Amino acid sequence: MWLRAEGEAEFATAAAPEWVAEWVSRRRGPSTGPATNAADKSRVSIEAIDDAEAAADPKADARAATARERSRIEREASIANGLDELDIWLGDQLDGALAAFPAKASAACRVMAQRLFDAKAPGLALRVDTLPTRLFVLPAPARPTAAITELAMLHLLAAAYRRQADLADPLSQDVRQMVGWNITRAALLDDDGALRISDTWRVWATRSETQPDKLRRIETWLQGSDRPAVLVEYVPVAAGVSAGVYAIGDTFDAELVFYPSSVPLRAQIAEQTGSTMPSDAPLNLPAENLASAYGRYEDALIAKPWLGEFPVMFRAARLRTSGENIYLDDETICLPVAKSQADAVWPLLQLENIDGAGLWDGNEFTLFWAETILGRWTA
Repeated sequence: MWLRAEGEAEFATAAAPEWVAEWVSRRRGPSTGPATNAADKSRVSIEAIDDAEAAADPKADARAATARERSRIEREASIANGLDELDIWLGDQLDGALAAFPAKASAACRVMAQRLFDAKAPGLALRVDTLPTRLFVLPAPARPTAAITELAMLHLLAAAYRRQADLADPLSQDVRQMVGWNITRAALLDDDGALRISDTWRVWATRSETQPDKLRRIETWLQGSDRPAVLVEYVPVAAGVSAGVYAIGDTFDAELVFYPSSVPLRAQIAEQTGSTMPSDAPLNLPAENLASAYGRYEDALIAKPWLGEFPVMFRAARLRTSGENIYLDDETICLPVAKSQADAVWPLLQLENIDGAGLWDGNEFTLFWAETILGRWTA
């Protein structure tokens, strides 16, 4: 190509060699061009013959299954070694005094996260790697207590993984997914025991964040007739994609299939019927106050101790201030609103009651949707 660009050699256009055409056809699938004659069909490359023989080999599936099982066993052993290293690391943090842990969390967590990545436990590694970020967004006095909670959760996950046989299947699936075992979309759709719900779904929140592993996590939160769901996509940061395919307020009819979990939230679209349409109708919120909605969170936390964020939908609550902090209050329970939303939710402080939906992570509430007397507010 360099010679061609410099004009040092003459190149003439010619037909592609037969082996190139055959290779391209195998890569692209069945050809839509004109059919070849019998003489052309009889000339097959050695690679094509090998592919056909491999497909017809009755022992190929057995060999592949054996290889997958061997790989699974090797990974289980690697994860077990990684969990042993995690136990030692947790013990070292205890010996070094947890009050001092937040100050050294970045360096300590980076080393441990890399060991867990090497041990083929990417889910656990990512949780360790992002632990300093979750601590530093909190006020300094709250960090030592939060550190105890975070490290205790890591210990709980490691202990639960070792005792999978003693856990109910949904909880065991939660543990494996937290550690890093993924369920492919194809496997989920082929699972006859997976929870499937056909409904009209409304998009009420979208969020995008960049992970330390150079992937962008895109969440789309949905509300059906009586339950929430979340679609999660992972795209490389280099791809330049920063948002999902749905916008807040979109409505569509679809069958969702949920990942196995003791608290099913994450789902995949099995089949969408019709097109996605924007809607100005109010969000279908449950007829319950903030205290009742928070009770749902507590029930879910009992079922899944490493729950993370959980959707909270409420009616007739009010935003109030106390010092520099903003709270969502209904006279029975009071939830602190995320400090990053202080400017965005400030106009809502002038209103009386609002109906809305948001995410509670155990420390702060992020408001995404509010129905007010002046109309809809979205984050």
